[in-house]
Amino acid sequence: MKIRLGVFFGGKSVEHEVSVISALQACRSLNKDKYEVIPIYITKNTEFYIGENIGKIEAYKNIPALLKESSRVIPVGNNGTVELLHYPMKKFGNNVAAVIDCALPIVHGTNVEDGALQGFLQTLGIPYASCDVLSSAVGMDKYVMKTVFADNGIPVLPATVVNIKEFTRSQDTIVSLIESRTEYPVIVKPVNLGSSVGIRKAKDREELLDALDYAFTFAIKVLVENAVTDLKEINCSVLGDYESAEASECEEPVANDEILSYQDKYVGGTKSSGGKSGMASLKRKIPADITPGMREEIRTLAVKAFKVLGCSGVARIDFMLDKTSGKIYLNEINTIPGSLAFYLWEPLGLKYTELLDRMIALAFKRERENKSISFSFDSNILENASFGGSKGSKGAKS
Repeated sequence: MKIRLGVFFGGKSVEHEVSVISALQACRSLNKDKYEVIPIYITKNTEFYIGENIGKIEAYKNIPALLKESSRVIPVGNNGTVELLHYPMKKFGNNVAAVIDCALPIVHGTNVEDGALQGFLQTLGIPYASCDVLSSAVGMDKYVMKTVFADNGIPVLPATVVNIKEFTRSQDTIVSLIESRTEYPVIVKPVNLGSSVGIRKAKDREELLDALDYAFTFAIKVLVENAVTDLKEINCSVLGDYESAEASECEEPVANDEILSYQDKYVGGTKSSGGKSGMASLKRKIPADITPGMREEIRTLAVKAFKVLGCSGVARIDFMLDKTSGKIYLNEINTIPGSLAFYLWEPLGLKYTELLDRMIALAFKRERENKSISFSFDSNILENASFGGSKGSKGAKS
């Protein structure tokens, strides 16, 4: 019997379109002998849709038309599965449009990758093939992520975080604080976004103010850190869970500018890719042009970072190599990387189809482990509960 697999993608995020590409790319690679694949599109208004054309990339050239011919549904948990119910519900007949046994969330950015969708799936009581709520949330917040990694001996650049209210009240004070903690040039980035959205480099105070203004259009908290001027970026993927994890090959992305941009990652695909290859179309060197010793150091750090956060499934960890000093810094972790970083596994002989199989197997493994944990505690507290007294239930005698 096939596993009914719901592939969730889209959502209220600036990386919405990237998610569509990543997810539909995965749908094409899933083993159809093992899975009944049900693509589930989440609109920017957080509405869920399924339908005959939801899994076709060409249909997203006109999303309003696509939604008109598709069915809006509401996911409802039902004893370990999730029923997708028609919305609005029919007065007569069956309202169950589809049923799924497992979820594969392929979403990027805030409101979806940051633990929000994971928490929803966990509340529904269905296995899902990705990091859990905590690791997703920590991985999305670049400042919290840095503090956790630093506390575990993983090298990261120190950073200053400011929020939009502080900046609006006193720009001079905030800029002076940043200048006291860092040296120009600096990198300014939203604290909780990916895909290089909102990132700028500043070489002086005027550019810093412009970069802060720009970053605050995407987030209420912004992170500022020293820029590595003689930089080589190295990325590495990790597959597994808290118990066992392994590292992929390393890559060296090639940027058209000092900072790897959104266009570099997703728009600059080759003509043959038709712009549909997501992160797989990025210009890159695989394997990265680094020494064998450096490769193993990065791969070891990547696995350590993955386990420190308690990640599950596949993640991509991005590093910065200061070519002048030879120091390595962990830049960020992507708990659901673009294209699921399949291109980093193929050089090691792991096909995309098998990568997806292993992610789904890890989802069911976590579900089995969670079922062995007790989430209830017998007590008679409700038997004696009362709001009748002025002190409520606390006023009752034990």
